[in-house]
Amino acid sequence: MTNRRSFLRNSLAAGLWAAVSANVAQANAPLVSLRPLARAGGPLGADANGGLLGLLQRAGLPGRAVCAVADVKTGKRLEEAGGTTALPPASVAKALTALYALDTLGAGHRFSTELVATGPVSGGVLQGDLVLSGGGDSMLSTDDLAQLARSLKTAGIREVRGDFRVWSGALAEVDTIDPGQPDHVGYSPAISGIALNFNRVHFEWKRGSGGWNVAMDARTAKYKPGVTMARMKIAQRKTPIYTYADKGGVDQWTVASAALGKGGARWLPVRRPAAYAGDVFRTLARSHGVILGAPKRAKLAPRGQVVAVHQSPELAVMLKGMLKYSNNLMAEMIGLSASRARGVAAKTLAQSASEMNRWAADRFGMTQTKLVDHSGLGSKSRMTPNDLVGALVVAHRDGQLKPLLKPFALRDSQGRIVKGHPIKVAAKTGTLNFVSGLGGFVTAQDGRELAFAIFTADEDARAGISRANRERPQGARSWNKRAKQLQQQLIERWDAVYGR
Repeated sequence: MTNRRSFLRNSLAAGLWAAVSANVAQANAPLVSLRPLARAGGPLGADANGGLLGLLQRAGLPGRAVCAVADVKTGKRLEEAGGTTALPPASVAKALTALYALDTLGAGHRFSTELVATGPVSGGVLQGDLVLSGGGDSMLSTDDLAQLARSLKTAGIREVRGDFRVWSGALAEVDTIDPGQPDHVGYSPAISGIALNFNRVHFEWKRGSGGWNVAMDARTAKYKPGVTMARMKIAQRKTPIYTYADKGGVDQWTVASAALGKGGARWLPVRRPAAYAGDVFRTLARSHGVILGAPKRAKLAPRGQVVAVHQSPELAVMLKGMLKYSNNLMAEMIGLSASRARGVAAKTLAQSASEMNRWAADRFGMTQTKLVDHSGLGSKSRMTPNDLVGALVVAHRDGQLKPLLKPFALRDSQGRIVKGHPIKVAAKTGTLNFVSGLGGFVTAQDGRELAFAIFTADEDARAGISRANRERPQGARSWNKRAKQLQQQLIERWDAVYGR
């Protein structure tokens, strides 16, 4: 399993972010806070009560817990436990992806989605194909496609004599981020050079007098175009709740009748992004009087006249949202785009992640980090606390990462957020079943700034989960709650012991 602000440019995007938050990581803040440790005069009190190892042992968290902390100004490592032990970082990996993209693409980079006419336009008639060309924009929405459809009229195109095509080949085409995840989870969709609504389709059901009415659409706050490339059938069964199959070029879903109740809705992953974007654009173009044929795949990047273009927000804005909401699709598409810009035409996420690993080793000395993707969803990724802390120290000096990280709220013994808490934390969380990570920056009560990394994992418990049960496995929620308690204990320790 794996912040949203008004930086999103319109209400549609805000609505899409709201949908993302319902499907990605569970709560990322500790639910319980221990009373802060009494200050012990700085490092002289580091060994009190058994020191760091004593704290970790008293936590009694099944599996392994490793961590490291350093002073950001000097880079001095203050303490560590298992600092060279590599564990799954989960979504903490996205912090490294953000640094990779900033270093490669630049904070002001934008991704473009274009409409390309491959022939001349005369008298409002395009004598050629119209191509919807994806450029890696992971925030493309139905509203954005609606604006592109309106732009056809502005460009004077009323009819297209050729085919309507979609090009998605700018990035690797991947069926799902992590094949080990259940088919129906929205946080592991397909990836390609074009993505719409975070490659998720909205499934809604309502109980009527004659049974259930179901709908599949690409809704936003402004539009609700139905889709034909994804279909749902109700099956008379209790389990499994969902099944998926690619039948005749259609995402064919079934849902168990026993799970529906009176009504509801959820976002399901899209496995055929080009077909999805083409399906929706075709509907929106028709609303402006432009009749297009069924979308076809473009094998090569289109050449011709660009008649309309949509640009994403600047990369820094996208990364702030990606980190806040831990959006896996954004991390993968941005990471793939960075690798492509470095001359690596990766065909898999692992190939792109390998390039990022090489970059991280050269840039930060992260020689023990081996990631298999850019989001951290793949459980085979490994990162050490020492590696991450070293990178965070350098990143703090550069000043690019910390402003993008989400404030991490500390809580009281009742699980309530303590407003105005004297310890300030900006960090990236990471959550998988029986895996929890946290990495970022602590500003102690006296103003001293620290870089830290905490990784915890019960890999034996995780290995025992069947694929069908990975959305909500038994015991994972309580384990993750205890892991987050430990994270706060460690932060409070570092403030008490290493704050000047």
